[in-house]
Amino acid sequence: MRARRAALVGALTAVSILTVSACGATGQKQATGKSDEPVTGLRIMVPNTPGGGYDTTARTAAKVMEDTKIASGIQVFNLPGAGGTVGLQRTVNEKGNGKLAMQMGLGVVGASYAAKSKATLAQTTPLAKLMEEAGAIVVPKDSPYKTIDDLVTAWKKNPKGVAVGGGSSPGGPDHLLPMQLAKTVGIDPKKVNYIGYDGGGELLPAILGNKIAFGASGFGEFLDQIEAGQVRVLAVTSEKPVEALKDVPTLKSSGIDLVFTNWRGIVAPPGITDADKKVWIDALTAMHDSKEWKAELTKHGWTDAFMAGDGFATYLTDQDKAVAAILTELGLA
Repeated sequence: MRARRAALVGALTAVSILTVSACGATGQKQATGKSDEPVTGLRIMVPNTPGGGYDTTARTAAKVMEDTKIASGIQVFNLPGAGGTVGLQRTVNEKGNGKLAMQMGLGVVGASYAAKSKATLAQTTPLAKLMEEAGAIVVPKDSPYKTIDDLVTAWKKNPKGVAVGGGSSPGGPDHLLPMQLAKTVGIDPKKVNYIGYDGGGELLPAILGNKIAFGASGFGEFLDQIEAGQVRVLAVTSEKPVEALKDVPTLKSSGIDLVFTNWRGIVAPPGITDADKKVWIDALTAMHDSKEWKAELTKHGWTDAFMAGDGFATYLTDQDKAVAAILTELGLA
């Protein structure tokens, strides 16, 4: 269990995807990594529905780059399906395309195995990891479960009768979290009644409409509803309490020995030029260094976990292997 926890720590975060015109940036690059004119022609593909973590991250990154004049005219669009693997296949098919890249994260890593995707992340060009985000166990405001202990007690008595929803298909972070939680508290993961939704945009109405007993997802997707009192967070999955939810206990402080963290990053199609790769990494680095991005990290409760280029490529390879091992154990890969 300790090895699985270690494999998952640092595992669950979204990420934005950028694209640049085939000729690269429009302005001359300076030694600082910034250009004297905004980069144009960027496109960000979000591989699931509007309103979820990927979508929020992509649109936040686009806004910051627009506001800081790093880029202009960025197009963000959604291409949902099969837990993100429809978008992954599109990305791989766009070999050498200097105008397209994809928002991704742990969800796409897992879905590529669970959905038996022909396209793999090993075929893409890793650009950058942007951030990490703690998971959360969320219930409707009128839920009978007031604490995580209340929920676990009921769940252990009737695993199939206590439905859990997540904003990812089997293999994604919102699926891996309740599976790991179940195993930690002594529930057979194969008995868990998991209902997958294509992104947080679809998961939220299911929680608000009491279609599921609880949701497992990144807490940042529900901050507005939490503040409005529409949903309650019973626990977060980080090592320490999160700043945005100071009064919410961690699973560990509640006696449940589990830490689970999501991450999000950006990949590009295979076969892109070194010049295009550099433009993207320079743009993302400049965005990351801006005060505007730091403000967004605080606003959404995200943890800064930036790494670019070869460092992210190594991280992605390690995550891919860890997730494959977990899904194999669950009989899903």
